[in-house]
Amino acid sequence: MSHKIVDAVGQACPMPVVLAIQALKELDGAGTLEVHVDNEIAIQNLTRMAASRNLTAVAQKIDEKHFVVRMDAAGASAPAEDPAPACIPDLRQRTVVAIGSASMGQGSDELGAILMKGFLYALTQQERLPDTILFYNGGATIPVEGSVSLEDLRTLEAMGVEILTCGTCLNYHGLTDKLAVGAVTNMYDIVEKLTKAGKVIRP
Repeated sequence: MSHKIVDAVGQACPMPVVLAIQALKELDGAGTLEVHVDNEIAIQNLTRMAASRNLTAVAQKIDEKHFVVRMDAAGASAPAEDPAPACIPDLRQRTVVAIGSASMGQGSDELGAILMKGFLYALTQQERLPDTILFYNGGATIPVEGSVSLEDLRTLEAMGVEILTCGTCLNYHGLTDKLAVGAVTNMYDIVEKLTKAGKVIRP
């Protein structure tokens, strides 16, 4: 299987998208593409381009100035006419998502866990992204090693969404050393994020 790597680090918008589109055409529906960039806005542009072609983009933050977007070219469907790549503004808004449980809603915990996974995936597909996702209480069991939502959370983090998990909650669940995405926070910071948010969503 073909595997192409595009180094777009240091490239100004819209060049990361332009180079990615060219690489996808060369792959011609077979193989994988890996695009390296150095900012969250490039991630947001690349993931929207991938979605327009029915491709799933998985993004990961390597460090503060290094991000990777991976796409599987299989199943790609180019638009009838390629629009000129546009530099979109930062898609984040003053919204905080507060997740206090490993499941969504009341009733079946098994169904609730499926719904929560779907909710976090759906966040990666939104036109407007939250600024921050807070995990506390049972929600602290989500951004850890082995979680089914890790790829989605890493993509959100790479797009500039802040992922914060309550340290006391991690300790309570015995997961202090298992946090796999984002950073540890405390109740003071959680309260500050919630009180300063323009909108708070509690799934």
